[in-house]
Amino acid sequence: MARFVDLHPDNPQPRVLAQVVDALRADELMAYPTDSGYALGCQLGNRDGRDRILKIRGLDDKHHFTLMCRDFSQLGQFVHVDNSAFRAIKAATPGPYTFILPATGEVPRRLMHPKKKTVGVRIPEHRFVQDLLELLGEPLLTSTLILPGETEPRSMGWEIKEELDHQVDLVIEAGETIAEPTTVVDWSSGAPEVVRRGAGDPDRFE
Repeated sequence: MARFVDLHPDNPQPRVLAQVVDALRADELMAYPTDSGYALGCQLGNRDGRDRILKIRGLDDKHHFTLMCRDFSQLGQFVHVDNSAFRAIKAATPGPYTFILPATGEVPRRLMHPKKKTVGVRIPEHRFVQDLLELLGEPLLTSTLILPGETEPRSMGWEIKEELDHQVDLVIEAGETIAEPTTVVDWSSGAPEVVRRGAGDPDRFE
């Protein structure tokens, strides 16, 4: 059964945050709130966690995983950002956007798109996630919690606990979150292409 962890939305308790980090380092998989609905997350090196995310979401190996980054400098360690993308992406972050970009050698091959060698990256505007990433010291491997047959991410922690009780290890509750996924912008070919319209204003990239 998954553990249900309740954190203060504006001032997450450091002791509880440390327990969540310990769980991630023990290769546990969590469902957690972001600025665009709930997501599934685990450590980058958690091979089993990656496979569990694909299974829960009903996805294949061609799915673009996302690295949830603390800030722009951390993002720049894992993807190549050319001059045309730099200012636009920096201006849109933190926020509910995911950017697909060419991966650097820091990204394990199993997390890249198998043909394009790209990966998604994003910087959330969410206090719990920011504090967690600060303590963890590396990005989270993540994917929006949209279940098979659905189009919107889950937004209620207790519902996720009921439905995925035996498929995840932790369910985090940290205040309200909207049931709208990120806007996804593919910048891997040198120009922005909006491939999913979501919580972030897509007009700035069209």
